[in-house]
Amino acid sequence: MLRHVIAPERFFTQVSNEIIRHPRLSAAAVRLLMWQLSLPASVDEPLWATAKNAGIKKGAFTLAKRELKAEGYFHEWRLQVAGGQWNTKQMVSNVVLSPEEAAALRDGSPQATPTAPEPAAGEPTDPSVGHYPTNTEGKKENPPSQPSHVPEPLIERGGLILASVSHKERRLRLNGRDIQQLAALAGEWLLRGATAKDLREALTDGLPARVHSPAALTRNRLTRKMPEVPAFTAPVTAPQPLRTCAGTCDRVFRPVAEETKCRDCRQEAAMLSAGGVGGLTVQPAF
Repeated sequence: MLRHVIAPERFFTQVSNEIIRHPRLSAAAVRLLMWQLSLPASVDEPLWATAKNAGIKKGAFTLAKRELKAEGYFHEWRLQVAGGQWNTKQMVSNVVLSPEEAAALRDGSPQATPTAPEPAAGEPTDPSVGHYPTNTEGKKENPPSQPSHVPEPLIERGGLILASVSHKERRLRLNGRDIQQLAALAGEWLLRGATAKDLREALTDGLPARVHSPAALTRNRLTRKMPEVPAFTAPVTAPQPLRTCAGTCDRVFRPVAEETKCRDCRQEAAMLSAGGVGGLTVQPAF
């Protein structure tokens, strides 16, 4: 697939890959969010008006609004203003916000402002023509995501299990960057003999009603509940091949070590060798 991209120098909106490729947002929800984010700061347009301007029908708008709210990109409050009247205040964001973070931003609180997540997968290639706008935020280094001792297939499988847990348990929503960084820990579980069921139960059992940092909680549980390294067991040696007895019986037997005679012939030889002790003759028993 070839791509030719020229970044516009003005009148553009930066949208993260996480939003564009979000597995739980419909096309209408993505369009509605991108349209709202593209509006100038001076435009105070309610979400329903944006949906109308974007050509999103009423049913699709209702579903899109519900999806954006569930994923943390849209927040809405009913506030009482001067005179006792009630007013609806809405907020959209290009990053996931918890209700507490959104309320703090709404009220202008000096609490920590959430940072934009890394793209879910991949980075855009350099354009063949044109220039990118100046980036004033700088680059963020990604920490190493997987130790060398975990095989790549187990890391990949661990990532798939994390993605499955994230999809089924909304309190443990992980973006692509989170899964990439935690996949090696999940792979370590598999390397130590844990099953996919063990991993899912360790992550989801006893979850609190509200999880403020799914990635941090997942990392904590993967580290704290890590199974012990299985004890080393000596390899089972292969049995000796069958051989024909070198005694008088001509039987086929399986030796324990390097015996050349079967047990009966060895016993017979031992009894014969002890036959003259004390003047007694010992007859072999058949």
